[in-house]
Amino acid sequence: MHEPPVPRPAVRPTDRHGHVPPLGVHVTDGGVDVAVLASHATAVDLCLIDDGSPAGFSERRVPLEGPTYGVWHAHVPGVHEGQRYGFRVHGPWDPAAGLRHNPAKLLVDPYARGLVGELDHDPAVCGHVATGDPRDGGLSGDAYGPADDRDSLPHVPHSVVVAPRDHHPPVRRPHVPWADTVVYEAHVRGLTHGLEALPPELRGTYAGLAHPATIEHLHSLGVTTLELLPIHAFASEQHLVAKGLTNYWGYSTLGFFAPHAPYATRAAREAGPSAVLDEVRGMVHLLHEAGIEVLLDVVYNHTCEGGPDGLHVSWRGLDNAVYYLHDGSAPATLADVTGTGNTLDFRRPRVIQMALDSLRFWAEEVGVDGFRFDLAVTLGRGEHGYDPNHPFLVALQTDPVLSGLKLVAEPWDVGPGGWRTGQFPPPFAEWNDRFRDATRQFWLADAREASHGRQGHGVRELATRLAGSADLFGHSDPPLVRGPVASVNYVTAHDGFTLADLVAYEHKRNEANGEDGRDGTNDNRSWNHGFEGRLDTVASGTEAHLEPGVEIAPLRRRSIRNLLATLILAAGTPMLTAGDESGRSQRGNNNAYAQDNEISWVSWDLSPWRQDLRATTAHLLALRREHPALRADSFFLGQPRHTVTERVPDLAWFTAVGTVVDHDTWHDPATRTLQMIRTAPVAGARDVLVVLNGSLDAVPATLANARSEPVGWELVWDSNWEHPDDRESSNGDLHVQAGDEVQLEPLSVHVYTAEQALELPDASPSV
Repeated sequence: MHEPPVPRPAVRPTDRHGHVPPLGVHVTDGGVDVAVLASHATAVDLCLIDDGSPAGFSERRVPLEGPTYGVWHAHVPGVHEGQRYGFRVHGPWDPAAGLRHNPAKLLVDPYARGLVGELDHDPAVCGHVATGDPRDGGLSGDAYGPADDRDSLPHVPHSVVVAPRDHHPPVRRPHVPWADTVVYEAHVRGLTHGLEALPPELRGTYAGLAHPATIEHLHSLGVTTLELLPIHAFASEQHLVAKGLTNYWGYSTLGFFAPHAPYATRAAREAGPSAVLDEVRGMVHLLHEAGIEVLLDVVYNHTCEGGPDGLHVSWRGLDNAVYYLHDGSAPATLADVTGTGNTLDFRRPRVIQMALDSLRFWAEEVGVDGFRFDLAVTLGRGEHGYDPNHPFLVALQTDPVLSGLKLVAEPWDVGPGGWRTGQFPPPFAEWNDRFRDATRQFWLADAREASHGRQGHGVRELATRLAGSADLFGHSDPPLVRGPVASVNYVTAHDGFTLADLVAYEHKRNEANGEDGRDGTNDNRSWNHGFEGRLDTVASGTEAHLEPGVEIAPLRRRSIRNLLATLILAAGTPMLTAGDESGRSQRGNNNAYAQDNEISWVSWDLSPWRQDLRATTAHLLALRREHPALRADSFFLGQPRHTVTERVPDLAWFTAVGTVVDHDTWHDPATRTLQMIRTAPVAGARDVLVVLNGSLDAVPATLANARSEPVGWELVWDSNWEHPDDRESSNGDLHVQAGDEVQLEPLSVHVYTAEQALELPDASPSV
């Protein structure tokens, strides 16, 4: 039920001279300032909602003034923090022209700092007439048919007034240099849901991420930067609701300013949206105190409203023709370059403004240290496709708040010309899918082919990725300014196989998603090592036995270690996926976006081999941290970086017999052994030698030397070691000389450091 609306004055011409407050609802003395974009509307009501349970909701409607350049606004006295509200928009219902105004639908404020209530996918949440049961086949209807007159108020989340806070401690960012950065991609709920060291009420929450037990784990690994899957308020899609599933990953945004409330503790949720936001702020503050940065995965390319036959909960009802990208046809049809049914139109200044306002809010008021932009090519699409000088990208480069943060692009979308890896402007870093593919190809797909007597791809592509992918990220004006740190190297991410599943499955197992295996990529470049699936101890009657194929378990574990070593020791910014450090499996599901269960959650109950793997991950990251030669912040030039008595290249490549790799060897697909020397960039540091054997056979290698004087090498890691402590019981000689021959096991990595640190001559000027 609702009270009769306040009489609405006749629509008047646009007021171009009145004060227009910032978009959203902001607490001021004695009330709130309200502003919302609805440039094609004839009238807009602010709806103040009271929960009149058990009688239901009641609302009071306040007409807004305007439009002033498309914005409707007012000062409304007597409204305080905690007030529920929404908007109702009047105007033409003309879907063929892209106009979808329907005042029967309560709309979420795109700028709301807090939301309460659930989206239940009742037919009333559609602007057009729809029928069906959301949990039994979903909804159906004609998106270009008549408007639906059912009130959606009981079926949609309500925006909530949240006042600013001035009692929070100032933001003190760790400001980790890019060259030292180690990113850890995690899900708020999934990371700590099963962490028994946390009190039960904190597991799977924002507060749980900042608990000392979680922080200790991140510190023990050597993580500097926590990248969180989306925490903007989101909703599940209709097709998932119909299957009884949820959007676990969160790439279905309902609000770009409000945190996702279900990730907060019960106490915060019961206290209201202000407390939820405070918990997020507190999480960021405590992680900062521990020296850990926080990046947010943000989804500005589309919303939860879906295609034209989808939901009518916010942007669609406010200003469909402005917010969403249309293809220019008649009747008006949405252009979808995101694969979700809709695309936000970044040709529109107001859409760019919304994204920038949201980013500044999370940076300044919450304190996060940067953002990973989902399907970032969409955000740079202009009239003629992707443009690296797009206004939004220029704004990020020049904004005094945002330009100093860590900005990471997912450099593709599903539209025409959508693959743009390496083509974003500085200061962006980018996910490097070429690194992922090359690493998997060399260690897994090529090895699989070799096991069937077929040839692989050689070492050239892998070497390019190990060296920082200058072919992708070196193109700039002037050249090479971005450095290898612009390449966010990864072997796995939330999307795809886990590290453990890469070595156990050659075919995806996505049956739990209910899409008959149509979802998820088929280009996994994985290798099951001869047996499909996990190797577990299983019960049979009264006996326990090992599944067939258990003899390949050591080789699988070594392959995981090879992948980890390649990731961590390569030039660039390494990104680990939560749980990979301890062998997390998704049971072969390579698209677990709808699995809020044990398939996706990190398991903290570790068997011995998983404990060994975690120790190995920490050891490799410690090597990277301790040796400047492994943390390059500028591209290698193949020549000295400093004045020394001899000319020693910063990076050098050698064959298995210790000779410099020549042109023919680089292009020989049969070449499977490679030595890489990265020379010490500063005095007191040591050269590092990495030796890779991608062959299925043991290979003798003559250890290389990039210097003219003799060099002694110390073996600091071997991928044959199940645990770093195996070094103490190693049968081989840990201290060798350049020119000595060592034996490389099949599919293995050796890492050596020079026994003598680099000494530079005195560079002080002479008088």
